[in-house]
Amino acid sequence: MASFSSVGPNTVTPEIIKPDITAPGVNIIAAYSEAASPTESEFDNRRIPYITESGTSMSCPHVSGVAGLLKTLHPDWSPAAIRSAIMTTARTRDNTVISMQTDSSTKATPFDYGAGHIRPNRAQDPGLVYDLNANDYLDFLCSLGYNQSLIELVAGGLYECPESVSLLNFNYPSIAVPRLTHSITLTRKLKNVGEPGRYAARVTEPYGISVIVDPKVLVFDKIGDERSFTVTLEAKWPGAAKDYEFGHLIWADGKGHYVRSPIAVATAAPAPLK
Repeated sequence: MASFSSVGPNTVTPEIIKPDITAPGVNIIAAYSEAASPTESEFDNRRIPYITESGTSMSCPHVSGVAGLLKTLHPDWSPAAIRSAIMTTARTRDNTVISMQTDSSTKATPFDYGAGHIRPNRAQDPGLVYDLNANDYLDFLCSLGYNQSLIELVAGGLYECPESVSLLNFNYPSIAVPRLTHSITLTRKLKNVGEPGRYAARVTEPYGISVIVDPKVLVFDKIGDERSFTVTLEAKWPGAAKDYEFGHLIWADGKGHYVRSPIAVATAAPAPLK
């Protein structure tokens, strides 16, 4: 991971892991305006059509290009489905098949690379996606405390917030629990965008955290089928995961589809007794 790359945790909504994904952004050959010199100095009269650049501004067009290709292949996919396909098919190992590292040669985490390094060919056939609709985003704003007037401005009309809504249940392709006190159960929903299949859950637990998925097997009979499941997280001992610990959940069909979601969990100190 490059030293200039953005890192987590998410300071605005810690219930959502950020970044989402990583993509090539170091020493990228890119188009360059011939209206200016490479150094933009008065004495530099050179004009070049391409230049080597580094930055998240180079990484972003890689992901945008992949999103455009996926929309061409799957015009009925929502933006959330496209993001899910990109995230859940990413890899967390480098091209020498070892875990990705930070710029200081320590092991990187989902707060460095998100779901992992983008794999365009895999993203075109993710098997399953975590989808979202307009009401899901409105409920997201409700959970942030937006009042009725602001919600209606965004919705373009009347919209009532649910009586109970939690950011932790936002149907995102990752799972983050920033303040686990005892145990908590989250809900997610998967949509089939491939062949009918039977997917089994595999979990790598964050250190000190128990993770139980129910049900452990999801069966999809046709494209568009949706199935919900719950994830229950609980600290295995007092003081576990005082800082963030990481794991992942994979839904696999045994036919080459691995729908992978990163997990980040930190426990909160119990409230003092009164």
